[in-house]
Amino acid sequence: MDIILDTHLKNLEHYLVSLLSKNMEEGNQIAIWRKPKSSFIQILIDKSGITKRVSPNLEDLPAGFIVHPFDDQLDQKAYFLEADSYFKIDISIPFEEQSGTLEEVGFSSPIPDLKRKIRKIITAIGSQNEVFQETSKVDFMNLVEKGIRSIEDGELHKIVPARIKKIKLNPEFDLIKSFNQLVRSYPNAFVNFFHIPEVGTWIGASPEILIQTQGDEFYTMSLAGTQKAHGENPLKSATWTQKEIEEQALVSRYIVDCFKKIRLREYDEHGPKTVLAGNLLHLRSDFKVNMKSTNFPQLGSVMLQLLHPTSAVCGMPRYKALEFLHKNEPFNRSFYAGFIGPVNVEEETSIYVNLRTARLVQGNAILYAGAGVTEDSIPENEWEETEMKCDIIAKHLN
Repeated sequence: MDIILDTHLKNLEHYLVSLLSKNMEEGNQIAIWRKPKSSFIQILIDKSGITKRVSPNLEDLPAGFIVHPFDDQLDQKAYFLEADSYFKIDISIPFEEQSGTLEEVGFSSPIPDLKRKIRKIITAIGSQNEVFQETSKVDFMNLVEKGIRSIEDGELHKIVPARIKKIKLNPEFDLIKSFNQLVRSYPNAFVNFFHIPEVGTWIGASPEILIQTQGDEFYTMSLAGTQKAHGENPLKSATWTQKEIEEQALVSRYIVDCFKKIRLREYDEHGPKTVLAGNLLHLRSDFKVNMKSTNFPQLGSVMLQLLHPTSAVCGMPRYKALEFLHKNEPFNRSFYAGFIGPVNVEEETSIYVNLRTARLVQGNAILYAGAGVTEDSIPENEWEETEMKCDIIAKHLN
């Protein structure tokens, strides 16, 4: 799976650099991703030159890639890249054996020149009027304390404040190398890159599926609680505090409440269990529904609307939590904690919460991370949790 160091995969790296440089220069929209536990890098290109906004009625959409912000109160619409071109690369076999099935890009310029071209395009993206103010430790801890007071006053059960960390990209920043490192380092994550001209360029490795539909099966998960992985077998040695167990139970309860709202009683629930995401551990429960036996073919779109934003990235009750974040969080989350993923690609839709993510803009990486706050939270610990989450992406960028 090492797609940088293995000699026969060097051509793959050159191909991706050439492909990205060509399409970014032409103003095309592009998404590249690797699903959890997959050996395929999937590539989708929208060559229309039109920035599309769509309602997330998944069953009615053509094959494409959806990008929805955390909070869009005005029209509830998502950005959508339509698959004018789609193909995939199996990184477990030599690139030369499959190159005939890929889109032609040519190697018209030396690879270092193409990498410089990509860096130049990324640096130019974003209005110079946009200000990305890094969140100080004091400000974030004050926000956590304010959340705890709201919980103690009975206004909230849980709140998930977030923060920004800003790092300067190295002058030799190599986008494809960073993407490949994420693929290699996080086999259980949805590693993704998407570029929509005049909207944004993002890279990340999300551990959380929001909804997935394949054939007649619907799937979602509740993911919450965070601790650093330690030892040779971190899954067996993990211990969870009551605060973390209750935090994850709140998310699971929210999913079950959504099922109840639509009178869905037939579902399978498994968990919670400890799972590894990068160098972090989380608690996860899995939920599955047979859409055919329940006569609910639109379940994906219905649950997407009910679940987003989940209590794991927002809080509970949802509308009170959103109100708290609007009032107290001093920045726009943009696509952080929104949802992204392929829609109706190879007869499958996989939508992920956009976590462990960075926006690449003005020569910087803008990292976002949040922490689940309950009445038992300790502000210092929540700050450390966001530091660990930011580091998952940051350490692979420079």
